[in-house]
Amino acid sequence: MTTDHLPVLIREAVELLSPVEGGTYIDATVGLGGHSEVLLGKIGQNGRVLGIDRDEEALRRTALRLPDNRLILKRGSFSDMEALLAEAGITEADGLLLDLGVSMMQLKDLERGFSFNSGERLDMRMDQRQPVSAWDVVNTYPDKELIRVLKEYGEEYRAPRIVRALGMARQKKTIDTCSELAEIIERSVGRTGRTHPATRTFQALRIEVNREMEELRKGLAASLRILKQGGRFCVISYHSLEDRIVKHYIKENAQQMLLRPLTKKPLVPDATEMRQNPSSRSAKLRGAEKL
Repeated sequence: MTTDHLPVLIREAVELLSPVEGGTYIDATVGLGGHSEVLLGKIGQNGRVLGIDRDEEALRRTALRLPDNRLILKRGSFSDMEALLAEAGITEADGLLLDLGVSMMQLKDLERGFSFNSGERLDMRMDQRQPVSAWDVVNTYPDKELIRVLKEYGEEYRAPRIVRALGMARQKKTIDTCSELAEIIERSVGRTGRTHPATRTFQALRIEVNREMEELRKGLAASLRILKQGGRFCVISYHSLEDRIVKHYIKENAQQMLLRPLTKKPLVPDATEMRQNPSSRSAKLRGAEKL
């Protein structure tokens, strides 16, 4: 596998899901199918994997890479899992996997406007059918709202300074490309260390554009309704905001005797995986079983 679809924490995720032969599993963020491919190898000829993704290009590539009639691919958001399952004639599932965040395919496709290395128009939409892009957020949000987005979703303590710089730039012309935005941020806060100063801002914009926190909360709630008794779900998150939501959701439902946590602390990649796939460095895996 190339790093485009190298599945993160795959051994740990499969162990937690404990797939059974003939089972039905949902890869709710299928991407290029790295996790689905491994699940297909565990569920026998009568098993099924429903792969969901908002990204049409990801689904097209996965269909070409994994031509398997046990793999059902659906375009949509994991917050709409119940409707997508019904379309596929599936009423309940044995397991569910959520691998959150942006894929390497999206980052490397500079035309998608996710990367601050891109000279293309600001976009960041995982689903190209969405009306609001990063361009709209950067160029039309009031300063107060932009500061909220950067602080809440990027945990960017320099948000007021960055937004002042954006406001000054917007008075002259719209901020159109990823590289323009990155340069404005770098000029406003300077650059120290290896991490680009625009990293937190770009994360915040992506989360806002794709409503990622709202999607996660809805997806977690849907998982409890979809899973069979004894069914399991796993979530791989990549920053503290996501991990906090997953942690609290499992804890609250465990207190109500609806879930049994499978992880006391989040599982993280080992040194070998981080070396092979540097983008896995911040990954955290939590899981739970439906009681």
